[in-house]
Amino acid sequence: MKVLKFGGTSVGSAERMKAVASLINNDEPKIVVLSAMSGTTNALVQIAETLYQNKNEEANALIDALHDKYKQVVEELYTSAEKKKQANELLTEHFDHVRAFTQDLFTIHEERAVLAQGELLSTALFQFFLEEQQINSVLLPALNFMKIDEDEEPDTAYIAKHLKEELEKFPNTKLFITQGYICRNAFGEIDNLKRGGSDYSASLIGAAADVEEIQIWTDIDGMHNNDPRIVKDTYPIAELSFDEAAELAYFGAKILHPSSVTPAKQKNIPVKLLNTMQPEAKGTTISAESTGGTIKAVAAKDGITAIKIKSGRMLLAYGFLRSVFEVFERYKTPIDMITTSEVAVSLTIDNARHLEEIVAELKEFGQVEVDQEQTIICVVGDFIEERSGSGLKIFQSLKDISVRMISYGGSKNNISLLINTKDKVEALTKLNEGIFDRNTNNA
Repeated sequence: MKVLKFGGTSVGSAERMKAVASLINNDEPKIVVLSAMSGTTNALVQIAETLYQNKNEEANALIDALHDKYKQVVEELYTSAEKKKQANELLTEHFDHVRAFTQDLFTIHEERAVLAQGELLSTALFQFFLEEQQINSVLLPALNFMKIDEDEEPDTAYIAKHLKEELEKFPNTKLFITQGYICRNAFGEIDNLKRGGSDYSASLIGAAADVEEIQIWTDIDGMHNNDPRIVKDTYPIAELSFDEAAELAYFGAKILHPSSVTPAKQKNIPVKLLNTMQPEAKGTTISAESTGGTIKAVAAKDGITAIKIKSGRMLLAYGFLRSVFEVFERYKTPIDMITTSEVAVSLTIDNARHLEEIVAELKEFGQVEVDQEQTIICVVGDFIEERSGSGLKIFQSLKDISVRMISYGGSKNNISLLINTKDKVEALTKLNEGIFDRNTNNA
């Protein structure tokens, strides 16, 4: 069995839904995980925000607009009057449910229920279409088996047990449809996975069902060696290790969330990143395999703040760094990069919410300097073999760029450099020209 996840753009219109149905219509056993139709979650977030502000008239207008959009999808998706009627009745049921929140107190619990409507709608409409096309399939409600615990982490034992029970109800079925992103929390309320969303769902489901492969279908033909929105002449990477993919995702590759492949890695299940617009494209395969001594890709993470603490108390002192880290721990602020010298420590954070309080406490240790509008450039590959000359290629490419910090050696898969955000486009372009060998690209 395989798990196939399709993102919002892949099911973003009646035309795209029909293409997905055609793509999955074969005899391979599979679980298909769907996101909400593109634009739906943003619209639901906007509706929730107006409900929080008690702007009920505005909320009703937004609900009506989204309902109208879905009515148009129904008109384009189905050919039979029976299915159109069934689908429109479903829409009325769901949107009346959302409208009911304009009559009562709106809290975070209601917000999560509102946000879940996108996935519930996309899967139900898709299932109706499969029925109309006489494709044998079963809709599995994710809320029957997907659960997070009190720490908001996936309850993997619960997921595996209840998913197995759901699948066993339909022993002769090869095609299952379910929702990504949504789940129940430890109290049985509707909630969501937050980090990684539907990709995380696909990986958790794949691990729970011990599938042979997980496929993530988007509108991009795999993970690229550089940011195609900024740099020309990028190309999809044929193969990445789990660690390389996680590094790229964490440091800015938008196609994947860093948490989303962890369950697959733990079960050693290959993950393929594929393109619904070009299903014949090879895409990217993420697995435990790694090709050593090569630079695979570059990613950039914006919104970085650099903090330097300079203090004579550091010299020959133990416990100094622990005291510094405890400040960030108190404010639940993760650190991305860190470098040290005899009398100074420099580090970066990507969440400046508590910056003022953090700096105030750090000043007790010494002089503090803060630089904002910074970007981390992450170069990913397998650098355990120095014979590749990776460092030389990188620094020659960036010889005209001012580098604020360098992190090298903390991971065999990552060299990170901190630069001013204003230099990002030039840095990514120079690296694209200087470190990649197009002759070795086999994507």
